[in-house]
Amino acid sequence: MPDGSRSQSGRAGGGGITPVLRETLHDRVYAELRRSLVHGVFVSGQMLRIQDLAEKLNTSTMPVREALARLISEQALEALPNRSVRVPVITREKLDDLARARVLIEGEVTARAMDRLGPGDFARLKDLTRSCEAAFTVRNEDNIRRATELNHAFHDHIYRAAGSPVLQPMIESLWLQSGPYVHAAAFLHDETSDPAG
Repeated sequence: MPDGSRSQSGRAGGGGITPVLRETLHDRVYAELRRSLVHGVFVSGQMLRIQDLAEKLNTSTMPVREALARLISEQALEALPNRSVRVPVITREKLDDLARARVLIEGEVTARAMDRLGPGDFARLKDLTRSCEAAFTVRNEDNIRRATELNHAFHDHIYRAAGSPVLQPMIESLWLQSGPYVHAAAFLHDETSDPAG
């Protein structure tokens, strides 16, 4: 049997299954730091020490250093002249810029998603909303973080329904840059003084 036939037969017998790529330690460290930024674990202006992060993540410094470099390139963190890394400081200009970008991109994606959302999706979104409101009833660090995660899950469910492989990474980048601000805003928001409340 020719080599080409054997190869073709092997693929057919496998049912079109492709190998699963193993996630590396570097990928896991990056994903955890990224998740932490999106959910406001790190606050605006916070300095991040590689050694401290490595100890908390129970890993060596190399994957942490690589993850921080990736996050700096994504504008989620900033490198300072003394080779230290920090979460960007909140400025009015940065907030305005992020808000404009989010309105443009997330508004378009939400409009695209509306025709794709079904009854199950709306039930899920209602559950997430109720859980988020419940988390806000007592303002403490754990509940605020939980509410931030639920808020992200709510929006992410809608954005993924749009099925846009081009716009989805843009939204993820905006959320990555917005995480510390959203977390801070959750502490500042007071429903008793909210005119819409």
